[in-house]
Amino acid sequence: MEASAGMVAGSHKRNELVRIRHDSSDSGSKPLKSLNGQICQICGDTVGLTATGDVFVACNECAFPVCRPCYEYERKDGNQSCPQCKTRYKRHRGSPRVEGDEDEDDSDDIENEFNYAQGKAKARRQWEDDADLSSSSRRESQQPIPLLTNGQTMSGEIPCATPDTQSVRTTSGPLGPSEKVHSLPYVDPRQPVPVRIVDPSKDLNSYGLGNVDWKERVEGWKLKQEKNMVQMTGRYTEGKGGDVEGTGSNGEELQMVDDARQPMSRVVPIPSSQLTPYRVVIILRLIILGFFLQYRVTHPVKDAYPLWLTSVICEIWFALSWLLDQFPKWSPINRETYLERLALRYDREGEPSQLDPVDVFVSTVDPLKEPPLVTANTVLSILSVDYPVDKVSCYVSDDGSAMLTFEALSETAEFAKKWVPFCKKHNIEPRAPEFYFAQKIDYLKDKIQPSFVKERRAMKREYEEFKVRINALVAKAQKMPEEGWTMQDGTAWPGNNPRDHPGMIQVFLGHSGGLDTDGNELPRLVYVSREKRPGFQHHKKAGAMNALIRVSAVLTNGAYLLNVDCDHYFNNSKALKEAMCFMMDPVIGKKTCYVQFPQRFDGIDLHDRYANRNIVFFDINMKGQDGVQGPVYVGTGCCFNRQALYGYDPVLTEEDLEPNIIVKSCWGSRKKGKGGNKKYSDKKKAMGRTESTVPIFNMEDIEEGVEGYDDERTLLMSQKSLEKRFGQSPVFIAATFMEQGGIPPSTNPATLLKEAIHVISCGYEDKTEWGKEIGWIYGSVTEDILTGFKMHARGWISIYCMPPRPAFKGSAPINLSDRLNQVLRWALGSIEIFLSRHCPLWYGYNGKLKPLMRLAYINTIVYPFTSIPLIAYCTLPAFCLLTNKFIIPEISNFASMWFILLFVSIFTTSILELRWSGVSIEDWWRNEQFWVIGGTSAHLFAVFQGLLKVLAGIDTNFTVTSKASDEDGDFAELYVFKWTSLLIPPTTVLIVNLVGIVAGVSYAINSGYQSWGPLFGKLFFAIWVIAHLYPFLKGLLGRQNRTPTIVIVWSVLLASIFSLLWVRIDPFTSDSNKLTNGQCGINC
Repeated sequence: MEASAGMVAGSHKRNELVRIRHDSSDSGSKPLKSLNGQICQICGDTVGLTATGDVFVACNECAFPVCRPCYEYERKDGNQSCPQCKTRYKRHRGSPRVEGDEDEDDSDDIENEFNYAQGKAKARRQWEDDADLSSSSRRESQQPIPLLTNGQTMSGEIPCATPDTQSVRTTSGPLGPSEKVHSLPYVDPRQPVPVRIVDPSKDLNSYGLGNVDWKERVEGWKLKQEKNMVQMTGRYTEGKGGDVEGTGSNGEELQMVDDARQPMSRVVPIPSSQLTPYRVVIILRLIILGFFLQYRVTHPVKDAYPLWLTSVICEIWFALSWLLDQFPKWSPINRETYLERLALRYDREGEPSQLDPVDVFVSTVDPLKEPPLVTANTVLSILSVDYPVDKVSCYVSDDGSAMLTFEALSETAEFAKKWVPFCKKHNIEPRAPEFYFAQKIDYLKDKIQPSFVKERRAMKREYEEFKVRINALVAKAQKMPEEGWTMQDGTAWPGNNPRDHPGMIQVFLGHSGGLDTDGNELPRLVYVSREKRPGFQHHKKAGAMNALIRVSAVLTNGAYLLNVDCDHYFNNSKALKEAMCFMMDPVIGKKTCYVQFPQRFDGIDLHDRYANRNIVFFDINMKGQDGVQGPVYVGTGCCFNRQALYGYDPVLTEEDLEPNIIVKSCWGSRKKGKGGNKKYSDKKKAMGRTESTVPIFNMEDIEEGVEGYDDERTLLMSQKSLEKRFGQSPVFIAATFMEQGGIPPSTNPATLLKEAIHVISCGYEDKTEWGKEIGWIYGSVTEDILTGFKMHARGWISIYCMPPRPAFKGSAPINLSDRLNQVLRWALGSIEIFLSRHCPLWYGYNGKLKPLMRLAYINTIVYPFTSIPLIAYCTLPAFCLLTNKFIIPEISNFASMWFILLFVSIFTTSILELRWSGVSIEDWWRNEQFWVIGGTSAHLFAVFQGLLKVLAGIDTNFTVTSKASDEDGDFAELYVFKWTSLLIPPTTVLIVNLVGIVAGVSYAINSGYQSWGPLFGKLFFAIWVIAHLYPFLKGLLGRQNRTPTIVIVWSVLLASIFSLLWVRIDPFTSDSNKLTNGQCGINC
């Protein structure tokens, strides 16, 4: 589809397909693309014309472009069949007879043996009729498509793509680059057909034989030559020079060949000097923890039994949480990539790139909450990425059907024509203009072109004008007209009702949709808004991602997908190549479901008050999981293998099927029974890949039969099962079998627009496995954890890639209330997974999920429940101070040793973690503080909200409204206070402990010096709680100590109620003590 063809909107069930925006200059029907510009796919020359002026068509079955000389050569000295469909060539009028022509039923034309100027019009009409038949992709009655806004039909909108079946993928789909139209010389039929003698040892380009069938013929010869070259390298290489004699190659070229065969990445293990002490301390800590808990359980505090029991239960839960968090970090690893080896193998300079195509997804919903300028910067960084332009497609999902997003994307596409060539010419980083121009660095460093300064100033001025246009669109969109939004041609915007609108697709860039200012092509940019209707479940972000999977498979079908949030831009232009070092690796690529990049953020305050960077998680936990089965999926900055999202099983080796170390140590290895189990394991692997190894076919293949199927009924049943799994779109089903990406060769381009609208219709997923076994999994607001868990449970591995320059950067909420609501959403998703059938505690016990990986997933779903013992433990110091009791009895010197050893082991474990991970102690302390802040607020609310939602069906939302804001300045948002119920529990804990400290110190002053000794333990406990909540206290006070009265009132009220209850009830004073005190008072 051409970028200038306008937006296409439609609904499959309503049988509508309408262009809603088009230039008025294109009045009248748009003609089909002329066929006289086709290029021979064997020699590269023009196909040529017949004597009557018609295009020469060699194959009547598929019309594969082949010129007359190549056709004659194939019939005489070749395999006499079409390179694409393998159908035997029929003799055209005027062609010499060859062996096998006698079996044909065509009439003899001896009188026209050398006059082949006739008879091709019929063949051409036949080919066009076949194309019309193939456009009926579903077995429905085809109704005429309604006319467009300006009275045009949609036929011929997408020009025919040139397939390449020999490589089992096409580098450009219907949105790909178009071929240049050459002048067509007249081919004189009276001239004899030249016979070509090809020497495979020479460069085939010298003969014009660059692809298709010729590659297949000399592939075996090349493999033999490479083997001989390797043997000669070892035989003739001298120790001095390293040149190879008699081969015509020097040592440098052989070194390049050798480097191209090297792994494109490697695992960098943590030095044993750092890892061995770390593991030893973990084991010692586990032993010490066991003795500590044994002592705590066997030594109750009789005069404070409820406090003691509460503390012991909390400590046991904390110990279990520590085990779940610690042991997945047993084998942390680092990785490094070799981009130069990737280039040598797949992206040699001067040769066509062999890198696999990638589709990049950007998701957005509300442009008023997610500023269009931020989304535009993300899109610009994608379009200017360092990757072949014909291999990159950017899909922007607008799940709010906002005209503001559409218009902003249109402006972005125009600005990209200037920005992309500037980025690539001067190799700048990052390639998001907002963040590039905001850098406070020497932008002249490493720049050698004299024109750079002038061009940079001009580009900055262009970007500022672009920002003004975007801001004008935002200002205009603040108030929607009563009649709804209207487009420039007067057509009503189809998405005026965000809950009831047709599917919309607009291609802004790609194919013939505009070049950049240097005349080069740009990556494809596609706007997608899926259909929404009342009464359908749309599944929020997960549903939007699944719609993008399908529409991208129909239009471009990149072998890999990369999804980013609208505020996460490409900070490293080589991020895609970093991912391809793993995805295209011949060893681990076939079993890698995704490559996860760490999240890095801009705009966070210097001290990271609320641990927005999550450094401990991304630099410690994720590295540990990478050493097990791979990191969990965190929702953005992740490159997927399409086959993994389609629910297929990975290609596992015998080594992968070996039991883990725990099973080996208990039951031994499977090697003893290798012979007996091999057949079973091979059978399981074959069953897992059955669907992915079916030959490529579509609905037309079903009617005609597919090679390899003897029973037509079996084939139809297989097609039915595929439709039940993937939905009723033959074009999409055919695309799922293209493991290396690209549009299936048998796809009819004329039907792609209708298919694209069909697969994003709201009812497409009904009675299919979408969201259950395929794509992003439904059932939780944190669909990322659930999706990654399903892949790992099938046996896939994931990779954690941390390039020196961060691949992506985004924005994080630095405001306290916004941060707590973000954590609330994550915790709520974990509770939903815990209460679903996909809970890691009982799901996926098929032997493919490693035990330590299961522990990691269990930890991700049970951590919100830690909030209950945590808030109880944080209030214990205050109760101890108010009641003058303690949770620990008087202990001996031997017993005190376990307490000291436990604190030392905790501290030592943390220090050793910081040592091998490189995390600073400040980041570690901020993480500890926010663990307490989030645990006493957001996690606690998530537990109750999740239980109400899943068990009672009550959906409770905690809204955030702004209350006050300080003056503008750096990190002004940090000091903005927004009221939310999440602030009440931690504020109450703070006040209770402060009251307890005052009460405890007052009691010690009145009781004499002998009471100060027991007081220190209680004070230390209370100060520990307050120190962890200190960032929360600063957030409450703000820059000018302006805390809303409602927070203070609620917190003081709750604290007073608890204090009065404890004083009134006084449960820790026995009746005998009360009686003694009373008698003493009477006698005295």
